[in-house]
Amino acid sequence: MNSTAPKSQALLERAHKYIPGGVNSPVRAFKSVGGTPRFIQAARGAFLEDVEGNELLDYIGSWGVMLLGHAHPAVERAVADALKTGTSFGAPTAGEIDLAERIISLVPSVDVVRLVNSGTEATMSAIRLARAATGRDRMIKFRGGYHGHGDAFLVDAGSGAATLGVPSSPGVPAGTAADSLVAEFNDLVSVTELFDAYPDQVAGVIVEPVSGNMGCVPPTDGFLEGLRALCTDRGALLIFDEVMTGFRVDRAGAQGRYGVMPDLTTLGKVIGGGLPVGAYGGREDLMRQIAPDGPVYQAGTLSGNPLAVAAGTAMLRFIEEEESVYEHLEELGAMFDRAFADLSQRLGIPLQWNSSGAMGSLFFSEDPVVDWPSAAAASQDRFNAFFHGMLERGIHLPPSRFEAWFWSFMHTPEDVERTIRVAEDVLQSMEV
Repeated sequence: MNSTAPKSQALLERAHKYIPGGVNSPVRAFKSVGGTPRFIQAARGAFLEDVEGNELLDYIGSWGVMLLGHAHPAVERAVADALKTGTSFGAPTAGEIDLAERIISLVPSVDVVRLVNSGTEATMSAIRLARAATGRDRMIKFRGGYHGHGDAFLVDAGSGAATLGVPSSPGVPAGTAADSLVAEFNDLVSVTELFDAYPDQVAGVIVEPVSGNMGCVPPTDGFLEGLRALCTDRGALLIFDEVMTGFRVDRAGAQGRYGVMPDLTTLGKVIGGGLPVGAYGGREDLMRQIAPDGPVYQAGTLSGNPLAVAAGTAMLRFIEEEESVYEHLEELGAMFDRAFADLSQRLGIPLQWNSSGAMGSLFFSEDPVVDWPSAAAASQDRFNAFFHGMLERGIHLPPSRFEAWFWSFMHTPEDVERTIRVAEDVLQSMEV
């Protein structure tokens, strides 16, 4: 493979003239790892093709979207058929009902669902509903958790556990951030302290049940169950942000995998089959408060876009009908689990591999990674060297140690074996 990328570099320089950073989402810019992002011109199955003509074995999968792999025939056919009838109507379609019915049939906690255009829209709408339903203003989130770029989510913790959030991005009003309280993931004590510090003020807790934005960090035993009990006891709503985990860690999402039912669920990524879409849903008594059934306003011109719902319906129909999907994904995950444990032991390199379903992360750390502090303590320099070594050998990983890897139904055991062989070669060549 050609390890230089002159065409990508030229495109990045051209793009930078017109687009902030030359990219339309920050992590794509390679800022944390350095170097030049590869501009992609095609994708199929488990592989990307960059503008240099290199074939890359892909573990980004459009950031978790491509559960069935790139350009899956069932999804392509559905989009092509929908395209023949038009791209947007601004009026209801039967396709929206089809997708809603499939979501409700698969996600245990969802009785009624509203389609939106992105995961960020879904989470913003869910917390508005939680505040309206409880009559309270404050929300608890977790340090290192990402729920989109809404103002209420771009906050960091203050100096102690029971403190108000402070803005982590310019442009976020201090008053908005102050209503967001920040706890530590996998730490029920920190959540309890916030409930105690703000009695009868917390509308809800929003959590990625498997964190995917400090790397993949699964819940420790009892954590999700503890959140459910705390919210029930304190009159708050539990919101699972399953934009990433929905249909990826299990056919029924993280709530199905771990057996804990939230009050509201947000979805995205997989349910669009590769096109922009989001959704939020939950108990009927809550969702009927959304306009026009109730007073909580939320709307969207392109919500329920016919191309997106066709792609999403095809995706969900496939995973419903093809029993082997999750068996295959789990098999690949188990291969990674065994391989990285073996590499760490044989090579004497401190590695921590976390996974859940069809997502995982490799951390260069002596200690288990269970929350933001332990994730942040993992070596950035070692990850960067590993990332570039893998990319030079044709393996396309997320360009940040805080992003999860994703594999698809189109990845094969041979693809994983190749990835592990390359990883061993890269690790042996690194100065660790």
